[in-house]
Amino acid sequence: DYGSPMNLDPGLLEILVCPQCRSGLFLDVDAEELVCNGCQLAYPVRRNIPVMLVDEARSLNGNN
Repeated sequence: DYGSPMNLDPGLLEILVCPQCRSGLFLDVDAEELVCNGCQLAYPVRRNIPVMLVDEARSLNGNN
């Protein structure tokens, strides 16, 4: 549900990597995104499901 706190499995967070550069991701709870330090993309989390599509990601450096 929208408006409720995110609830992602910690085990899932350990194995997820950025589909573009294969770097690890960290969870930005406030923005409801998984953020890649490598290529600076932020992947949305919708209804506690990470959307790991490069086309759906937001660029953190303004190039998207």
